[in-house]
Amino acid sequence: TGTCPKDNYPTSFRSSAGEGESDRSPSATCPDYFRWIHEDLRPWEKTGITREALERANATAIFRLAIINGRIYVEKFREAFQTRDVFTIWGFVQLLRRYPGKIPDLELMFDCVDWPVVKAAEFAGVDQPPPPPLFRYCANDETLDIVFPDWSYWGWAEVNIKPWESLLKELREGNQRTKWIDREPYAYWKGNPTVAETRLDLMKCNLSEVYDWKARLYKQDWVKESKEGYKQSDLASQCHHRYKIYIEGSAWSVSEKYILACDSVTLMVKPHYYDFFTRGMFPGHHYWPVKEDDKCRSIKFAVDWGNLHMRKAQDIGKKASEFVQQELKMDYVYDYMFHLLIQYSKLLRFKPEIPQNSTELCSEAMACPRDGNERKFMMESLVKRPAETGPCAMPPPYDPASFYSVLKRRQSTTSRIEQWESKYWRKQNKTGS
Repeated sequence: TGTCPKDNYPTSFRSSAGEGESDRSPSATCPDYFRWIHEDLRPWEKTGITREALERANATAIFRLAIINGRIYVEKFREAFQTRDVFTIWGFVQLLRRYPGKIPDLELMFDCVDWPVVKAAEFAGVDQPPPPPLFRYCANDETLDIVFPDWSYWGWAEVNIKPWESLLKELREGNQRTKWIDREPYAYWKGNPTVAETRLDLMKCNLSEVYDWKARLYKQDWVKESKEGYKQSDLASQCHHRYKIYIEGSAWSVSEKYILACDSVTLMVKPHYYDFFTRGMFPGHHYWPVKEDDKCRSIKFAVDWGNLHMRKAQDIGKKASEFVQQELKMDYVYDYMFHLLIQYSKLLRFKPEIPQNSTELCSEAMACPRDGNERKFMMESLVKRPAETGPCAMPPPYDPASFYSVLKRRQSTTSRIEQWESKYWRKQNKTGS
């Protein structure tokens, strides 16, 4: 049926600590990247979020989502690309099943388009109003959009990418098929190059009769793949090179987590965007930075360096896959959503209401009318019972000194690697190789 039943799922959970305590104890301290929640919400720290500010986010939002008394109501404004909105909303619904009765009443606006739109410069003046709070999948240093886990954590039906929990297990098993040392000693990338100039530029680094930049690059044809049953796009079977390239598309790319999960060294072409977890990663530790304006030489140096310093290279690949397996497991994806929504709700300066033109949504109303991959992935990612432990404990905000040291560490490591690269090419040019 298309309606939401009233009493077929717990609306709260009993404390495992005993009758006298309403909250369960947190299972662990959250990963460090949770600290960025404080930074993302800082623009509203002094003013709070008014009804007027929220309504301004309607300019580009795909939908408004309200949580009232533990139930979800959605007012849709525009069509989203594919089923991004559907699986994003499904994620909210599953969060409430995981932590029933724990999310306070709130209203938010969500935009499912790739690129962020809330420009910080437009709200920088003393007389400027606070920015509209707008949730989306990524942001950059010039924007104030609030980052949130993307739809693919619950599955990407159109391209047959399974929900993250299932896929993470497959990626772990895929990693074990070929040891790093036995993998192809090149940098691999497979994707759609036509979505961005920078990707078309990357394709120039492919193997040619003239030169070998140590990159092996392939175009992903999703139309062809869908006709052939996605035989060539199984992500767990793409961990067969020592190095994998991550490059943004029109903005950040969903592919990032799949690439990082591979045990291969991620060669990250200088990114302009971040999603909710990437700010917890560091160059030289989790990935190898690649210059955007000199990709081919940068990639060749990275591969040559890694093949010469194999233990260090292996360690970088391992650190990234451990980060993804341990700190980006689905438990933490839900906990990030939980803490972000809790902190967001504290900023609201109005009483959230059920939107006039909204529809109540729940697992039954969303999954039952669907078929194919959409229904399959929904059933696969369905939260079947409330969590047995509470969400992880939220870490405190950065103080100015620790915030600066995070930025400094990122910058200084990248600079050091660029110096090595310059030295390498000076030497190459001298020897003529």
